[in-house]
Amino acid sequence: MIFAIILLVLLGLSMLVNFSQFAGSVMHVRSGGPVVSARYAGPRLEEAVLEDNSSANKIAVIDVNGIITGSPLNQQGYSMVDVIKAQLDRARDDRHVKAVILKVDSPGGEVLASDEISDALKNFQDGKKSNGEEQEASKAKPVIVSMGNLAASGGYYISAPCRYIVANKMTITGSIGVIMHGWNYRGLMDKVGITPEVYKSGKFKDMLSGSREPSEIPPEERAMVQSLINEVYGQFKQVVAEGRDAAHKKNQEDGHALAENWAEYADGRVLSGTDALKLGFVDQIGNFETAIDSAKKIAGISEANLIRYEERYDLSDFFHMFGESKAASQTVKVDLGFDTPKLQEGRLYFLSPVLSH
Repeated sequence: MIFAIILLVLLGLSMLVNFSQFAGSVMHVRSGGPVVSARYAGPRLEEAVLEDNSSANKIAVIDVNGIITGSPLNQQGYSMVDVIKAQLDRARDDRHVKAVILKVDSPGGEVLASDEISDALKNFQDGKKSNGEEQEASKAKPVIVSMGNLAASGGYYISAPCRYIVANKMTITGSIGVIMHGWNYRGLMDKVGITPEVYKSGKFKDMLSGSREPSEIPPEERAMVQSLINEVYGQFKQVVAEGRDAAHKKNQEDGHALAENWAEYADGRVLSGTDALKLGFVDQIGNFETAIDSAKKIAGISEANLIRYEERYDLSDFFHMFGESKAASQTVKVDLGFDTPKLQEGRLYFLSPVLSH
């Protein structure tokens, strides 16, 4: 009986919250607020005010923290890519949002996830939806990057297409390159007396298998893998070159063009914010406040409220927690003082080896 009463109370609270949010959105539209396009699927977002400056203008802040991945981040099954795309769509549809600040503190991550976010940012600045669907040019808005401790590899890949990049002098950035990780455990197998039995349909069907002797790996296989790495690496450099060139044409003397020899430094090395500025990888040395000032200047406004789009949860998410498997609830995590990237064999990554400093 007590449990039933508690559930009824929670259900009533959930209905009250949902009704108040609906009524608030209706009143906001009637008072001249933005009409946000309906999203029948995707993360549920609500607007939170970070700094109220009593202005009709808004600057939306979008965070990119940690490893960039396309894997689900929550029980609803939405990934970092899904959430960022949804946030950009909300910012695009709100006529009061004049610019977006992308706060990046990431060592990089998966190639595909980084590329999807990079494309979404480029589409947003062109006034398109995150999926590339054409929209009116009036919805085109600038994205200003504010780099934190780390904005390397994939963290820089998503920053490169943006209009303006601000880095702290101590920011670690750069690390332009691609890595594919794997283990060869044949020596260990031999020590414990395990011999692999492999039946395959073609010569290269067991590519990247760690159970083979290194001498058994044909030169053609190594060449094919390296060719794939080089292809993705070429795409990385193209994104950097095109993004920074487009930004410089708009920023002119307010920004920095890529140095003529920038490609010499795109060999996987990490750079400080100061070195990145000299090479034209970033436009200005500063902090988050510097990025805000740059956003207002580029957007042509004198003041703006800072907002953030946060995922909204309701009672259904609370009940979903009871559906977790026993195995998932018994996961043990060891705290090493930093988050280590979960690299999967056979996947390509834009990832810097620098995790913390």
